[in-house]
Amino acid sequence: MRNVAIVGFGLSKHKAKRRDVNIAELLYEAVQDAFEKSGLTPEDVDAYVFGNMHTFEGVNQPELWAAPWIGALHKPMLRITTGGTTGGTVAQAGYYNVACGMFDTVMAVAFEKQSDGNTQLGLAAIVIPEGLAMMRFSPSLSLGAAAGGGSTGGASFQAQSYCHKSGATQEHLALHVVKNRRNAAKNPYAHLRMPNLTVEDVMNTPMISYPLRYGHTCPSSDGSAAIIFTTAKKARKICERPAFVLGVGSGATDPTINPLGAATTDPSEQLACKLAAKWAYEKAGITNPRKEIDYAEIYEPFAHQEMMWSERLGLFDENQGPEALKSGRTQIDGDLPINASGGVISTNAIGATAMIRVGEAALQIMGKAGEHQVPKKVNRTVSHGWGGLFQYVCVTVLGSEPRHREK
Repeated sequence: MRNVAIVGFGLSKHKAKRRDVNIAELLYEAVQDAFEKSGLTPEDVDAYVFGNMHTFEGVNQPELWAAPWIGALHKPMLRITTGGTTGGTVAQAGYYNVACGMFDTVMAVAFEKQSDGNTQLGLAAIVIPEGLAMMRFSPSLSLGAAAGGGSTGGASFQAQSYCHKSGATQEHLALHVVKNRRNAAKNPYAHLRMPNLTVEDVMNTPMISYPLRYGHTCPSSDGSAAIIFTTAKKARKICERPAFVLGVGSGATDPTINPLGAATTDPSEQLACKLAAKWAYEKAGITNPRKEIDYAEIYEPFAHQEMMWSERLGLFDENQGPEALKSGRTQIDGDLPINASGGVISTNAIGATAMIRVGEAALQIMGKAGEHQVPKKVNRTVSHGWGGLFQYVCVTVLGSEPRHREK
């Protein structure tokens, strides 16, 4: 396998409803941003990997519509959809396409434009047949309860379990939201940019499903992202400080995209994340992530999840996430900054969201994060995404130097 590096990362502006552009134009913004920042052009790209959440926009094969806009016309393209992990999976596929030697330079592109469709209807088209199949073998009242509440309904089961074990309170959840939305205020591409948000503001929002309040949940964003992967040899010529892919891992614990997992397993245990992180760290040569990881981008559309996933990724001891948050360790100037970009709690264009975690981690290594660049030097990062109802997980480790010396 060849050493591979990220040399460009582009984003569109994210809002609740991007009525000023169609899907192809939205994708063009991120792709053009990546080209401008890397100094590359469409002629430099050999192939594309493309992804979004299937059925959300109600548009079949959007990659064909977008191809001329993103420079992909007459070039090989692979489309991937893996639920909420789509962006992370697209990024990993872009990496593998270069690592295996098939192509030298690959662009990974992902998006979501939920305002053009009906997200709940799109989810129903996927969940209903699988839910009926699962109920045939294991009917559960909890299944109906979680399905009725959508992802927030399922997340409330997880939040209750995690808070019970870790001692996290609603104040901890609110503190997390304040931290990340204040970070987002430094990110011009973020959706919810709230520099003056307070814990009291979050605590005063309506309860949705205990312990999650409205203020504890992410927005629904229209947006897109693009990452350019290339060989180590080319990366050194393109970028002063590339972000090398050191290791990737993926895992799943339940067979389908249904809320039954909330009833049959502890939704906060997250064995899939532990395994995916273990595999990614092994490939990266990391034996002690708590000491060797300088920065993390964690997929946390619900306020308890950054604390929970940081533990499952091995960054803190079990049930120590709340204390790490409260002590300031995860702040932008802390010893282990998490989500300086503002995270998913501030911006969630679902198909692109997990890719944004990889791209934002790369920016920190490259020193190109702008106002939300962390003050310390970043040499190794971990990024994470989840999909389904928390049972699908992908993990990517990046570094300032390649893992192996090529012959």
